[in-house]
Amino acid sequence: METAMRHTRFASAGALVAVGGIILAGCSSANAPAEDITLTFWGTYGNGGNSAQTEVLENELIPAFEEANPGVSVNYVDMPYDGLKQKLTTSAAGGELPDLIRSDIGWVSQFAQLGVYRKLSGEMPDFKKLAADVYPGTLETTAWNGDYYGLPLNTNTRVLVTDKTALDAAGIEAPPATFDDLREMAEALEGTDVAAFADSGLSAWNVMPWIWSAGGDIADSDLTKASGYLDSPESVSGVQLLVDLYQAGQIPNLITGNTGATSTSDGLPTNAYASILDGPWMQDIWAGQYPDFEPIYAPVPAGDGGSISVVGGESIVVTEGTAHADAAYDFVAFTQSEQYQLGMAQAGQMSVKPSLAEKQAELVPYFGAFADQLETARARLPIPQAGEVDTILNTELVPAFEGTTTVEAALASAAAQIDELLAENQN
Repeated sequence: METAMRHTRFASAGALVAVGGIILAGCSSANAPAEDITLTFWGTYGNGGNSAQTEVLENELIPAFEEANPGVSVNYVDMPYDGLKQKLTTSAAGGELPDLIRSDIGWVSQFAQLGVYRKLSGEMPDFKKLAADVYPGTLETTAWNGDYYGLPLNTNTRVLVTDKTALDAAGIEAPPATFDDLREMAEALEGTDVAAFADSGLSAWNVMPWIWSAGGDIADSDLTKASGYLDSPESVSGVQLLVDLYQAGQIPNLITGNTGATSTSDGLPTNAYASILDGPWMQDIWAGQYPDFEPIYAPVPAGDGGSISVVGGESIVVTEGTAHADAAYDFVAFTQSEQYQLGMAQAGQMSVKPSLAEKQAELVPYFGAFADQLETARARLPIPQAGEVDTILNTELVPAFEGTTTVEAALASAAAQIDELLAENQN
Protein backbone atom coordinates (compact mmCIF):
# COMPACT_ATOMS: atom_id res chain seq x y z
CA MET A 1 0.00 0.00 0.00
CA GLU A 2 1.28 3.48 -0.89
CA THR A 3 0.09 5.13 2.31
CA ALA A 4 1.33 2.58 4.83
CA MET A 5 4.73 4.20 5.39
CA ARG A 6 3.68 7.83 5.50
CA HIS A 7 4.89 9.63 8.57
CA THR A 8 4.42 13.40 8.53
CA ARG A 9 5.62 16.15 10.85
CA PHE A 10 3.28 19.10 11.04
CA ALA A 11 1.95 21.67 13.48
CA SER A 12 0.17 20.47 16.61
CA ALA A 13 -3.51 19.64 16.58
CA GLY A 14 -4.25 22.76 18.59
CA ALA A 15 -3.12 24.90 15.67
CA LEU A 16 -6.24 23.78 13.84
CA VAL A 17 -7.99 26.70 15.51
CA ALA A 18 -5.89 28.98 13.32
CA VAL A 19 -7.17 27.54 10.05
CA GLY A 20 -9.22 30.68 9.56
CA GLY A 21 -11.92 30.09 12.15
CA ILE A 22 -13.62 27.58 9.86
CA ILE A 23 -17.30 27.20 10.62
CA LEU A 24 -18.93 23.78 10.51
CA ALA A 25 -22.06 24.13 8.40
CA GLY A 26 -24.38 21.97 6.38
CA CYS A 27 -23.35 18.75 8.12
CA SER A 28 -25.88 18.47 10.93
CA SER A 29 -28.92 16.23 10.78
CA ALA A 30 -32.19 17.84 9.81
CA ASN A 31 -33.73 16.17 12.84
CA ALA A 32 -31.97 15.05 15.98
CA PRO A 33 -32.24 11.29 16.61
CA ALA A 34 -35.03 10.08 18.88
CA GLU A 35 -32.39 8.60 21.17
CA ASP A 36 -28.65 9.00 21.50
CA ILE A 37 -26.66 6.89 19.08
CA THR A 38 -22.98 6.07 18.66
CA LEU A 39 -21.29 5.65 15.32
CA THR A 40 -18.28 3.35 15.29
CA PHE A 41 -15.55 4.47 12.89
CA TRP A 42 -12.59 2.21 12.04
CA GLY A 43 -9.46 3.73 10.55
CA THR A 44 -5.70 3.84 10.31
CA TYR A 45 -4.89 7.47 11.02
CA GLY A 46 -2.40 6.46 13.70
CA ASN A 47 -0.70 3.82 11.55
CA GLY A 48 3.04 3.96 12.03
CA GLY A 49 2.70 6.05 15.18
CA ASN A 50 1.29 9.17 13.49
CA SER A 51 -0.28 10.77 16.52
CA ALA A 52 -0.85 14.15 14.84
CA GLN A 53 -3.67 12.83 12.68
CA THR A 54 -5.44 10.98 15.50
CA GLU A 55 -5.10 14.02 17.75
CA VAL A 56 -6.75 16.27 15.17
CA LEU A 57 -9.50 13.71 14.57
CA GLU A 58 -10.27 12.90 18.19
CA ASN A 59 -9.63 16.28 19.82
CA GLU A 60 -10.84 18.70 17.15
CA LEU A 61 -12.89 17.18 14.36
CA ILE A 62 -15.06 14.55 16.04
CA PRO A 63 -16.01 16.98 18.85
CA ALA A 64 -16.97 19.56 16.21
CA PHE A 65 -19.20 17.03 14.46
CA GLU A 66 -20.78 15.93 17.74
CA GLU A 67 -21.50 19.53 18.72
CA ALA A 68 -23.25 20.12 15.40
CA ASN A 69 -25.16 16.83 15.66
CA PRO A 70 -26.66 16.58 19.18
CA GLY A 71 -27.35 13.03 20.24
CA VAL A 72 -24.75 11.53 17.88
CA SER A 73 -21.37 10.35 19.16
CA VAL A 74 -18.48 8.96 17.14
CA ASN A 75 -16.26 6.23 18.56
CA TYR A 76 -13.05 6.15 16.53
CA VAL A 77 -11.10 2.87 16.66
CA ASP A 78 -7.58 3.09 15.30
CA MET A 79 -5.91 -0.01 13.84
CA PRO A 80 -2.67 -0.85 12.06
CA TYR A 81 -3.12 -0.87 8.30
CA ASP A 82 -2.15 -4.53 7.99
CA GLY A 83 -4.72 -5.49 10.61
CA LEU A 84 -7.66 -3.44 9.42
CA LYS A 85 -8.39 -5.43 6.28
CA GLN A 86 -8.18 -8.71 8.17
CA LYS A 87 -10.43 -7.36 10.92
CA LEU A 88 -12.88 -6.12 8.31
CA THR A 89 -12.92 -9.52 6.58
CA THR A 90 -13.53 -11.51 9.76
CA SER A 91 -16.08 -9.02 11.10
CA ALA A 92 -18.03 -9.11 7.83
CA ALA A 93 -18.21 -12.89 8.05
CA GLY A 94 -19.43 -12.64 11.64
CA GLY A 95 -21.91 -9.85 10.95
CA GLU A 96 -20.16 -7.43 13.30
CA LEU A 97 -19.31 -4.40 11.21
CA PRO A 98 -18.73 -0.79 12.27
CA ASP A 99 -20.80 2.04 10.82
CA LEU A 100 -17.94 3.77 9.02
CA ILE A 101 -14.53 2.81 7.68
CA ARG A 102 -11.56 4.76 6.41
CA SER A 103 -10.94 2.32 3.58
CA ASP A 104 -7.89 1.95 1.38
CA ILE A 105 -8.99 2.81 -2.15
CA GLY A 106 -7.86 -0.64 -3.30
CA TRP A 107 -10.45 -2.31 -1.09
CA VAL A 108 -13.57 -0.48 -2.23
CA SER A 109 -14.54 -2.59 -5.23
CA GLN A 110 -13.65 -5.81 -3.41
CA PHE A 111 -15.87 -5.15 -0.40
CA ALA A 112 -18.59 -3.54 -2.51
CA GLN A 113 -18.79 -6.75 -4.52
CA LEU A 114 -19.04 -8.74 -1.29
CA GLY A 115 -21.91 -6.59 -0.05
CA VAL A 116 -19.94 -5.12 2.84
CA TYR A 117 -19.85 -1.48 1.72
CA ARG A 118 -23.11 0.40 1.22
CA LYS A 119 -23.85 2.10 -2.10
CA LEU A 120 -23.86 5.88 -1.65
CA SER A 121 -24.84 7.04 -5.14
CA GLY A 122 -28.61 7.29 -5.31
CA GLU A 123 -28.90 6.72 -1.56
CA MET A 124 -26.97 9.39 0.32
CA PRO A 125 -28.43 12.92 0.33
CA ASP A 126 -26.31 15.44 -1.62
CA PHE A 127 -24.04 12.68 -2.94
CA LYS A 128 -23.94 14.14 -6.45
CA LYS A 129 -23.00 17.56 -5.15
CA LEU A 130 -20.30 16.21 -2.87
CA ALA A 131 -18.93 13.94 -5.61
CA ALA A 132 -18.74 16.86 -8.05
CA ASP A 133 -16.44 18.74 -5.67
CA VAL A 134 -13.56 16.22 -5.56
CA TYR A 135 -10.77 15.47 -8.01
CA PRO A 136 -12.27 13.23 -10.73
CA GLY A 137 -9.49 10.66 -10.36
CA THR A 138 -10.20 10.27 -6.65
CA LEU A 139 -13.89 9.66 -7.30
CA GLU A 140 -12.98 6.89 -9.77
CA THR A 141 -11.48 4.94 -6.88
CA THR A 142 -14.88 4.60 -5.19
CA ALA A 143 -16.66 3.13 -8.23
CA TRP A 144 -17.88 -0.40 -8.65
CA ASN A 145 -20.20 -1.83 -11.30
CA GLY A 146 -21.67 1.54 -12.25
CA ASP A 147 -22.25 2.86 -8.73
CA TYR A 148 -20.22 4.65 -6.06
CA TYR A 149 -19.59 3.10 -2.66
CA GLY A 150 -17.79 5.89 -0.88
CA LEU A 151 -16.37 9.37 -1.16
CA PRO A 152 -12.68 10.24 -1.32
CA LEU A 153 -11.37 11.07 2.14
CA ASN A 154 -7.73 11.95 1.55
CA THR A 155 -5.54 11.55 -1.46
CA ASN A 156 -2.05 11.60 -2.89
CA THR A 157 -0.28 11.10 -6.16
CA ARG A 158 3.21 10.58 -7.56
CA VAL A 159 5.24 13.35 -9.16
CA LEU A 160 8.74 13.50 -10.59
CA VAL A 161 11.27 14.20 -7.85
CA THR A 162 14.82 15.35 -8.47
CA ASP A 163 17.26 17.83 -6.95
CA LYS A 164 19.72 20.51 -8.03
CA THR A 165 22.73 18.19 -7.78
CA ALA A 166 21.14 15.80 -10.29
CA LEU A 167 20.15 18.61 -12.62
CA ASP A 168 23.66 20.04 -12.49
CA ALA A 169 25.14 16.61 -13.25
CA ALA A 170 22.97 16.44 -16.37
CA GLY A 171 23.74 20.03 -17.32
CA ILE A 172 20.09 21.12 -17.24
CA GLU A 173 18.32 23.85 -15.30
CA ALA A 174 14.87 22.33 -14.85
CA PRO A 175 13.43 18.82 -14.36
CA PRO A 176 12.55 16.98 -17.58
CA ALA A 177 9.09 18.11 -18.61
CA THR A 178 8.55 15.64 -21.48
CA PHE A 179 9.49 12.13 -22.53
CA ASP A 180 12.06 13.64 -24.90
CA ASP A 181 13.53 15.72 -22.07
CA LEU A 182 13.94 12.58 -19.97
CA ARG A 183 15.72 10.83 -22.83
CA GLU A 184 18.02 13.82 -23.24
CA MET A 185 18.80 13.86 -19.53
CA ALA A 186 19.66 10.17 -19.72
CA GLU A 187 22.01 10.79 -22.64
CA ALA A 188 23.71 13.58 -20.70
CA LEU A 189 24.28 11.24 -17.75
CA GLU A 190 25.91 8.49 -19.81
CA GLY A 191 29.37 7.68 -18.47
CA THR A 192 28.50 8.95 -14.96
CA ASP A 193 27.55 7.00 -11.85
CA VAL A 194 24.08 8.54 -11.86
CA ALA A 195 21.09 6.71 -13.38
CA ALA A 196 18.53 9.00 -14.99
CA PHE A 197 15.48 7.42 -13.34
CA ALA A 198 14.59 4.70 -10.85
CA ASP A 199 11.46 2.95 -9.67
CA SER A 200 10.78 -0.09 -7.53
CA GLY A 201 8.45 -2.26 -9.59
CA LEU A 202 6.22 -2.73 -12.61
CA SER A 203 2.76 -2.74 -11.03
CA ALA A 204 -0.01 -0.41 -12.17
CA TRP A 205 1.17 2.10 -9.54
CA ASN A 206 4.52 2.19 -11.34
CA VAL A 207 3.73 1.92 -15.05
CA MET A 208 0.32 3.54 -15.51
CA PRO A 209 1.63 7.14 -15.28
CA TRP A 210 3.83 6.41 -18.28
CA ILE A 211 1.09 4.61 -20.21
CA TRP A 212 -1.50 7.33 -19.58
CA SER A 213 0.97 10.11 -20.30
CA ALA A 214 1.80 8.43 -23.61
CA GLY A 215 -1.89 8.49 -24.53
CA GLY A 216 -2.60 4.84 -23.73
CA ASP A 217 -4.85 3.13 -21.22
CA ILE A 218 -5.32 -0.19 -19.46
CA ALA A 219 -8.94 -0.87 -20.48
CA ASP A 220 -12.03 0.70 -21.99
CA SER A 221 -14.16 3.06 -19.92
CA ASP A 222 -16.76 0.36 -19.26
CA LEU A 223 -14.10 -2.01 -17.92
CA THR A 224 -14.99 -4.78 -20.33
CA LYS A 225 -11.78 -5.17 -22.33
CA ALA A 226 -8.04 -4.56 -21.95
CA SER A 227 -7.00 -5.91 -25.35
CA GLY A 228 -6.72 -3.04 -27.81
CA TYR A 229 -6.03 -0.63 -24.96
CA LEU A 230 -3.19 -1.95 -22.83
CA ASP A 231 -1.41 -3.20 -25.96
CA SER A 232 -2.22 -0.16 -28.12
CA PRO A 233 0.66 1.66 -29.85
CA GLU A 234 0.30 4.48 -27.33
CA SER A 235 0.54 2.18 -24.32
CA VAL A 236 3.48 0.36 -25.88
CA SER A 237 5.31 3.65 -26.40
CA GLY A 238 4.92 4.60 -22.74
CA VAL A 239 6.48 1.36 -21.51
CA GLN A 240 9.04 1.38 -24.33
CA LEU A 241 10.46 4.61 -22.92
CA LEU A 242 11.26 2.83 -19.67
CA VAL A 243 12.62 -0.27 -21.43
CA ASP A 244 14.91 1.82 -23.60
CA LEU A 245 16.30 3.64 -20.59
CA TYR A 246 16.70 0.37 -18.70
CA GLN A 247 18.60 -1.29 -21.52
CA ALA A 248 20.80 1.80 -21.83
CA GLY A 249 21.77 1.43 -18.17
CA GLN A 250 19.81 4.53 -17.16
CA ILE A 251 17.25 2.71 -14.98
CA PRO A 252 18.60 0.27 -12.37
CA ASN A 253 17.32 -3.29 -12.04
CA LEU A 254 15.42 -2.29 -8.92
CA ILE A 255 12.51 -1.88 -11.33
CA THR A 256 12.61 -5.58 -12.28
CA GLY A 257 12.68 -6.80 -8.70
CA ASN A 258 16.32 -6.72 -7.58
CA THR A 259 15.84 -6.34 -3.85
CA GLY A 260 19.55 -5.77 -3.35
CA ALA A 261 19.55 -2.55 -5.35
CA THR A 262 19.58 0.84 -3.66
CA SER A 263 16.05 1.96 -2.81
CA THR A 264 14.61 5.02 -4.49
CA SER A 265 14.27 6.79 -1.13
CA ASP A 266 18.01 6.40 -0.52
CA GLY A 267 19.23 6.55 -4.12
CA LEU A 268 17.86 9.98 -4.93
CA PRO A 269 19.35 11.91 -1.99
CA THR A 270 22.69 10.09 -2.33
CA ASN A 271 22.94 10.97 -6.04
CA ALA A 272 22.69 7.39 -7.31
CA TYR A 273 19.51 8.34 -9.17
CA ALA A 274 18.69 11.62 -10.87
CA SER A 275 14.91 11.28 -10.65
CA ILE A 276 12.16 9.08 -9.26
CA LEU A 277 8.37 9.16 -9.01
CA ASP A 278 7.16 9.46 -5.44
CA GLY A 279 4.58 11.01 -3.15
CA PRO A 280 4.21 13.73 -0.52
CA TRP A 281 4.97 11.38 2.37
CA MET A 282 8.65 11.39 1.36
CA GLN A 283 9.19 15.01 2.43
CA ASP A 284 9.25 14.20 6.11
CA ILE A 285 11.17 10.95 5.67
CA TRP A 286 13.95 12.77 3.85
CA ALA A 287 13.89 15.61 6.38
CA GLY A 288 14.72 13.07 9.08
CA GLN A 289 17.17 10.86 7.18
CA TYR A 290 18.81 13.35 4.80
CA PRO A 291 18.34 16.80 6.35
CA ASP A 292 20.47 18.54 3.70
CA PHE A 293 18.54 17.06 0.77
CA GLU A 294 16.24 19.53 -0.96
CA PRO A 295 13.84 17.69 -3.28
CA ILE A 296 12.47 19.41 -6.35
CA TYR A 297 8.92 18.33 -7.24
CA ALA A 298 7.73 18.51 -10.83
CA PRO A 299 4.96 17.00 -13.00
CA VAL A 300 5.32 13.53 -14.49
CA PRO A 301 7.10 14.03 -17.84
CA ALA A 302 4.47 14.52 -20.52
CA GLY A 303 4.00 12.39 -23.59
CA ASP A 304 1.35 12.63 -26.30
CA GLY A 305 -1.35 12.12 -23.66
CA GLY A 306 -0.12 14.89 -21.38
CA SER A 307 1.23 14.61 -17.85
CA ILE A 308 -0.90 12.07 -15.98
CA SER A 309 -0.12 10.34 -12.71
CA VAL A 310 -1.84 7.81 -10.47
CA VAL A 311 -4.17 8.36 -7.52
CA GLY A 312 -3.55 6.95 -4.05
CA GLY A 313 -5.26 7.53 -0.72
CA GLU A 314 -8.28 6.43 1.28
CA SER A 315 -12.07 6.66 1.02
CA ILE A 316 -14.77 7.08 3.62
CA VAL A 317 -17.38 4.32 3.36
CA VAL A 318 -20.56 3.27 5.18
CA THR A 319 -21.04 -0.41 5.83
CA GLU A 320 -24.15 -2.47 5.24
CA GLY A 321 -24.00 -3.33 8.93
CA THR A 322 -24.90 0.16 10.11
CA ALA A 323 -28.18 0.65 11.95
CA HIS A 324 -27.72 4.43 11.73
CA ALA A 325 -27.40 5.19 8.02
CA ASP A 326 -28.66 8.78 8.23
CA ALA A 327 -26.18 9.73 10.94
CA ALA A 328 -23.41 7.91 9.08
CA TYR A 329 -24.24 9.90 5.95
CA ASP A 330 -24.00 13.09 7.99
CA PHE A 331 -20.52 12.14 9.13
CA VAL A 332 -19.45 11.30 5.57
CA ALA A 333 -20.67 14.72 4.48
CA PHE A 334 -18.71 16.29 7.34
CA THR A 335 -15.49 14.66 6.12
CA GLN A 336 -15.91 16.62 2.89
CA SER A 337 -16.15 19.96 4.70
CA GLU A 338 -13.42 22.58 4.66
CA GLN A 339 -12.96 22.14 8.41
CA TYR A 340 -12.25 18.41 8.11
CA GLN A 341 -10.22 18.57 4.92
CA LEU A 342 -7.93 21.42 6.00
CA GLY A 343 -7.64 20.05 9.51
CA MET A 344 -6.31 16.80 8.14
CA ALA A 345 -4.15 18.61 5.58
CA GLN A 346 -2.42 20.36 8.44
CA ALA A 347 -1.83 16.94 9.99
CA GLY A 348 -0.38 15.48 6.78
CA GLN A 349 -3.28 14.28 4.63
CA MET A 350 -3.88 15.90 1.24
CA SER A 351 -7.35 17.26 0.56
CA VAL A 352 -9.52 15.63 -2.10
CA LYS A 353 -11.05 18.99 -3.10
CA PRO A 354 -9.38 21.16 -5.75
CA SER A 355 -11.23 24.19 -4.38
CA LEU A 356 -9.09 23.91 -1.23
CA ALA A 357 -5.74 23.58 -3.01
CA GLU A 358 -4.72 27.19 -2.44
CA LYS A 359 -5.62 27.21 1.24
CA GLN A 360 -3.96 23.81 1.66
CA ALA A 361 -0.73 25.12 0.09
CA GLU A 362 -0.71 27.95 2.63
CA LEU A 363 -0.64 25.32 5.37
CA VAL A 364 1.72 22.86 3.65
CA PRO A 365 3.52 24.61 0.77
CA TYR A 366 5.03 21.55 -0.92
CA PHE A 367 1.55 20.04 -1.33
CA GLY A 368 1.11 22.50 -4.19
CA ALA A 369 3.00 20.41 -6.76
CA PHE A 370 0.99 17.33 -5.86
CA ALA A 371 -2.31 19.21 -6.00
CA ASP A 372 -1.45 20.39 -9.50
CA GLN A 373 -0.73 16.80 -10.58
CA LEU A 374 -4.02 15.61 -9.07
CA GLU A 375 -5.91 17.71 -11.61
CA THR A 376 -5.21 14.99 -14.19
CA ALA A 377 -4.29 11.98 -12.02
CA ARG A 378 -6.28 8.80 -12.59
CA ALA A 379 -7.33 5.72 -10.67
CA ARG A 380 -6.06 2.23 -11.30
CA LEU A 381 -8.58 -0.40 -12.38
CA PRO A 382 -11.36 -0.29 -9.74
CA ILE A 383 -11.98 -4.04 -9.74
CA PRO A 384 -11.76 -6.59 -6.92
CA GLN A 385 -8.85 -8.35 -8.66
CA ALA A 386 -6.59 -5.26 -8.72
CA GLY A 387 -3.86 -7.23 -6.96
CA GLU A 388 -3.95 -9.83 -9.72
CA VAL A 389 -3.57 -7.06 -12.30
CA ASP A 390 -0.37 -5.95 -10.58
CA THR A 391 0.96 -9.51 -10.60
CA ILE A 392 0.17 -9.88 -14.30
CA LEU A 393 1.89 -6.63 -15.21
CA ASN A 394 5.02 -7.46 -13.20
CA THR A 395 5.24 -11.00 -14.55
CA GLU A 396 4.74 -10.06 -18.20
CA LEU A 397 6.86 -6.91 -18.29
CA VAL A 398 10.06 -8.18 -16.67
CA PRO A 399 11.00 -10.24 -19.77
CA ALA A 400 10.50 -7.15 -21.95
CA PHE A 401 12.95 -5.20 -19.80
CA GLU A 402 15.40 -8.08 -19.90
CA GLY A 403 15.12 -8.25 -23.69
CA THR A 404 13.64 -11.73 -24.09
CA THR A 405 10.36 -10.43 -25.54
CA THR A 406 8.99 -7.21 -26.98
CA VAL A 407 6.97 -4.65 -25.10
CA GLU A 408 4.09 -5.17 -27.52
CA ALA A 409 4.05 -8.94 -26.94
CA ALA A 410 4.31 -8.48 -23.17
CA LEU A 411 1.41 -6.04 -23.05
CA ALA A 412 -0.69 -8.19 -25.38
CA SER A 413 -0.23 -11.17 -23.08
CA ALA A 414 -1.05 -9.04 -20.02
CA ALA A 415 -4.13 -7.61 -21.74
CA ALA A 416 -5.47 -11.08 -22.58
CA GLN A 417 -5.19 -12.12 -18.95
CA ILE A 418 -6.80 -8.91 -17.70
CA ASP A 419 -9.64 -9.49 -20.20
CA GLU A 420 -10.44 -12.65 -18.26
CA LEU A 421 -10.55 -10.75 -14.97
CA LEU A 422 -12.81 -8.09 -16.43
CA ALA A 423 -15.14 -10.78 -17.81
CA GLU A 424 -15.58 -12.19 -14.31
CA ASN A 425 -17.05 -8.86 -13.21
CA GLN A 426 -19.68 -8.49 -15.92
CA ASN A 427 -23.31 -8.91 -14.97
